[in-house]
Amino acid sequence: MPKITTRTYDAQIFRTLSQDGLSPVLARIYAARGIEHTHQLETELAHLIAFDQLKNIRLMATLLADAITAKNRLLIIADYDSDGATACAVAIRILRKFGAIVDYLVPNRFEFGYGLTPEIVQLAHTTKQPDILITVDNGIASVDGVAEARRLGMQVLITDHHLPGDTLPDAMAIINPNQPGCPFPSKSIAGVGVIFYLMLALRAELRQRGAFTTAGQEPNLASFLDLVALGTVADVVKLDSNNRILVQQGLQRIRKGRCCAGIHALLQIARRDYQQISTYELGFILGPRLNAAGRLDDMSLGIECLITDDEAYAAQCAQQLDELNRQRREIEATMQEDALLKLDNMLTTQQAEIQQAYSICLFDQSWHQGVIGILASRIKDKYHRPVIIFASGNNNELKGSGRSINGFHLRDALDLVAKRHPELILKFGGHAAAAGLTIHAHLFTRFCEVFEEVAQTLMTPADLTRVIETDGDLDLSEINMELAEYLDRQVWGQGFPQPTFTARFFVESQRIVGEKHLKLKLRKMESTTQDQSMQKSAMIYDGILFFYQDLLPERIDAVYRLQVNEYNGKTSLQFLLEHWSHADHPVISDAY
Repeated sequence: MPKITTRTYDAQIFRTLSQDGLSPVLARIYAARGIEHTHQLETELAHLIAFDQLKNIRLMATLLADAITAKNRLLIIADYDSDGATACAVAIRILRKFGAIVDYLVPNRFEFGYGLTPEIVQLAHTTKQPDILITVDNGIASVDGVAEARRLGMQVLITDHHLPGDTLPDAMAIINPNQPGCPFPSKSIAGVGVIFYLMLALRAELRQRGAFTTAGQEPNLASFLDLVALGTVADVVKLDSNNRILVQQGLQRIRKGRCCAGIHALLQIARRDYQQISTYELGFILGPRLNAAGRLDDMSLGIECLITDDEAYAAQCAQQLDELNRQRREIEATMQEDALLKLDNMLTTQQAEIQQAYSICLFDQSWHQGVIGILASRIKDKYHRPVIIFASGNNNELKGSGRSINGFHLRDALDLVAKRHPELILKFGGHAAAAGLTIHAHLFTRFCEVFEEVAQTLMTPADLTRVIETDGDLDLSEINMELAEYLDRQVWGQGFPQPTFTARFFVESQRIVGEKHLKLKLRKMESTTQDQSMQKSAMIYDGILFFYQDLLPERIDAVYRLQVNEYNGKTSLQFLLEHWSHADHPVISDAY
């Protein structure tokens, strides 16, 4: 069972925020998320970190400006996820507005794998014949690929945000906030954010050269922030203050109907109101549909959807992406059933060993390589362990995709495995929370053993207990539509979690709706100062527990979010239950 905790905050910071005009509930919410002054909540573009702080950005802007003037052929090499697709779209759209001759190439996951490999360089050379390769959301580990490009007479410019290895590629210039010596403070910026910053620097360089001579010729780069917001949220990077500005500005453009044709088409196919869009829609509605192209087919479809201005073509692409996403969900459901069955069998035969294990590694010959990352995430959520799921690759290799928990840096763990046992991993890369790797098929069992050893070295038993952090209880006076609407308008996500609250409720009524959700009437229980007994409040609140069909007990402890519920043109306050337990039980249990 998970452990429920209340986020702590500094009392002095709480007082400062309150004095700056925030209500007590908002002051404690923000103080618990590291906000010390209200100016850190500003989301105007003027508060963005200056692009000059990115190492090599002036150099790369100069090289690109020279290339545009010389009519060199540019080729974007993209990654095949949402971050890579949006980064590619930002680069293509803006460079074309600057007059560049530019095309793109995205590696097919199943033929070429990730990044600027020698094979993708050769394909680019023979099919596109570019003068300059520009990577987006990849390239920092492509030592061999850059060497091959130079051998073939092509220059390489790398824009990336992933953690570098011990050796950097010998590119003409590298922009990556995580490379050694880069002072850019937002180390969590996504790949799409990095290329957007490069476009800001390039515009400044072109402006200095007098490239924009007529009124209206200089493009407004803020018009591309819808793509930046989508890629940032979908890539699940930490939403620090700089990323929150990028996302909030992008959301505002979408809500005003000023997004690109592709995003509008994706919202339409998903039956979502663009005026009500939030980070949820970006991360859980649009992101998966875009990712489905790279997982099952070719991300070129997703990129085409995002770079076209033809609404009919965008709608056609969105329809195909939606169908691919349906197929992805079906494949995922089958794989998840297989994986849980494997784990159940292991629990039956090796119960003590599995319960004491610090990690989970699984492989099945039938699993789809494009969906193993999602499966790893599902298993990680269920068992609260670092998980790596493998599928068959080429040449007797296995492709692995991993997801991790707080306190276990997955890429660093794989690096430790590689250093201790160089023969085990052919290549790897990623972040703290997610990583990919390739191993020899015959070394799968040995890899699992060594990865478990590393997991036990880097974690403690306490790390294996899931912790649900909340923002505590709300007074009855604090529960209102105004707070729900305010929270709904803000940018929440990785590293800046959406507020949740705890309470004890009487369940006044409950019924199944939509054949799979539990609709509730809840009355909050309040403790009195005299005898600490729990009393019913006068107010009854609507509640919803998604994907749950069993009836709840009369009294429950719950973790919930305030939600603005719109139904049949009416707006009401609703509690979205995320976890619950019987009120007599000392620990709240996971509802899913």
